[in-house]
Amino acid sequence: MNLQPVSIQERVTAIDLMRGFSLFGILIVNMLAFHSPFFYIDPYKWFNGAMNEGIYFVIDIFIQGSFYPLFAMLFGYGLAMQYMRAEANGRPFMPLASKRLVVLLLFGMIHAFLIWYGDILITYAIMGFLLIGMIRLPSSWLVGFGAIIYTVPHVLLLGILFLAVAADPNIYVGYMEIESSIQAYQSGSFAEIFSQRLADWSYSNNLVGFVILIATILPFLMVGAAAAKWRLIERTQEKRKLWLFLAIVPLLIGLALKSLPFLLEPNYAFVYLQDIFGGPLVAIGYAAIIALLAQNNAMQKLLSPVAKVGRMSLTTYITQSIFATLIFYSYGLGLYGQVDLLTGTLIAIGIFVIQLIFAELWFEKFSRGPLESVWRKWTY
Repeated sequence: MNLQPVSIQERVTAIDLMRGFSLFGILIVNMLAFHSPFFYIDPYKWFNGAMNEGIYFVIDIFIQGSFYPLFAMLFGYGLAMQYMRAEANGRPFMPLASKRLVVLLLFGMIHAFLIWYGDILITYAIMGFLLIGMIRLPSSWLVGFGAIIYTVPHVLLLGILFLAVAADPNIYVGYMEIESSIQAYQSGSFAEIFSQRLADWSYSNNLVGFVILIATILPFLMVGAAAAKWRLIERTQEKRKLWLFLAIVPLLIGLALKSLPFLLEPNYAFVYLQDIFGGPLVAIGYAAIIALLAQNNAMQKLLSPVAKVGRMSLTTYITQSIFATLIFYSYGLGLYGQVDLLTGTLIAIGIFVIQLIFAELWFEKFSRGPLESVWRKWTY
């Protein structure tokens, strides 16, 4: 009588498509940190030359900050689906959800400390524990509380940043950190890489950063859970007018906000406004476009490889880091700090194409991805 995972017949193609496209966007953005000391540079000056500047313009407006919110909302959507499934079957949800999140936390720790410092799985696992404590709240409450948790601290911080910019408009560049990163990842030993990886992880996961993460990621999970309770994705055809609105209005407003650093002088405040407020609006627009496309059977068939990548999202996410670190770190090809933005982006596209092919071949014989099977076994 144990609660079982979602079967193939119960999967929603639009959700898998959203996950697949999110993983591609996340890889494009993460590649900046895979091959360069992205946390410590001013990207508007670092990537010089017409080609690099053009590519960064596209990434910054259309991809950066616009796919991790979608992926986080889908994580909340999935948790709420599991909750509703458990409720419908009269089975306890909390013990199983807790086990799943503990296993995800273990995956995240392995990923963050042994593969790549930019891990998001640890954050998802911790935020997941917070979400399951609120999962019984009505959808409207989840959206309302999520909006408050997100808006209040970010608006306050945005105001502080505008005050700080008035005093010093320059974006911080960590010259010592840049030199240390290049030395460790390009030619250091595994121990030196581990030490640098830990330093980089700590840089973005300090106490202040973690509080900001809670105010950022948790609301996305809450909105995703509310959408699942409303079954918005499953009812796309019924709610077509709503999805059409979401595909146009939030997308246009989000793209306008994300263009500000290029229309005006780039600084901390405009970059923050771009990512924190523009990015999620664009994410909603992308979700709506994908949901509408998924209503077409021909489009579903065409995009089937992307959906299959989305079905093995854990495997896809972690193998992206394995591929990239083998290319750029010293225990692989040691190309860290030696490629331009065009080359790095082409490498990201190449990795994703390999993953599309792998997913297509894998699902001819198996029903779940490799790491998903491990996750399932450890959970059930």
